[in-house]
Amino acid sequence: MRQYGGALLDGWLEGGLAPASVGVIDPKPRADLAERGIAVNDGLPEDPAVMVIAVKPQMMAEVLPSLQARAGKDTLVLTVAAGTNIPTYEAAFPNSPVVRAMPNTPAAIRQGISAIVGNGKAGDAQMALAEMLMGVVGPVVRLEGESQMDAVTGLSGSGPGYVFYLIEAMTEAGVAEGLPREMAQKLATATVAGAGALAMASAEQPSVLRDRVTSPNGTTAAGLSQLMNPEDGLEPLMRRTVAAAAARVGNSGSERGARAARPADHLRRLFGGRYPRRPDRPCRTLSRGASSRDQALDRFRARDRREALFGADHASL
Repeated sequence: MRQYGGALLDGWLEGGLAPASVGVIDPKPRADLAERGIAVNDGLPEDPAVMVIAVKPQMMAEVLPSLQARAGKDTLVLTVAAGTNIPTYEAAFPNSPVVRAMPNTPAAIRQGISAIVGNGKAGDAQMALAEMLMGVVGPVVRLEGESQMDAVTGLSGSGPGYVFYLIEAMTEAGVAEGLPREMAQKLATATVAGAGALAMASAEQPSVLRDRVTSPNGTTAAGLSQLMNPEDGLEPLMRRTVAAAAARVGNSGSERGARAARPADHLRRLFGGRYPRRPDRPCRTLSRGASSRDQALDRFRARDRREALFGADHASL
């Protein structure tokens, strides 16, 4: 999680966010943060414009109660933490709009992709602001509901691991054909990276790009005949792979099931028996419409006090 928070913060600062408007809570902060004028573990504001939580799942029970008092009804709570669902954040921040984001590891070098989904209080302005904030580490897609987050985790969240293993497998195949290991790995890594970059840059579908490099009865066609076997080729294997990862998220132990079946019990455990009740009236949000994004950005940039609060373990903004 720290790598996500750090990459996001660096992107925001390079994009013009004033260091004095940022506060960071981190038990092991980067040395350069204080040197750049960022408040670290001291003097953090209440009711910030944005609170970004980037912590490991096992730290959530400790972190959320410590941040409860800092979020106001206009504070956007943006979380990039895995394994904690929106109702848990709503219990901690009952008045605040909440947006959950799922980046993947290439976000650490700003080459990732993120999926976002908001709660009922996250309107057009808050979603636009969350999309802009996550956009500094790569493209952003919006989900229709949190139920899609397991599939996102199985596909793009875990996907870098699949690709790294693909590079390993291609390397071993090259070695088996007589190439030195170092050369085979260099060829495999550059091929995967280059093909991915080409797919990103092209307006064509991947299937069209594949057809263009596949001559009838040629070498690529011979290789693809193995990969495209409908019974034991890459597509059925990838379906099983993504399904297994998504199922692990959706059934990650009895704790997840307890949250869905007995949310009150889970929240009492999380907050030591003292979790806030939801308000009877809705909170005020920024007005919607064509100018909602501009209003959100203006509010994010222009408030006089410190705007940003970073949660523990490099929780961000």
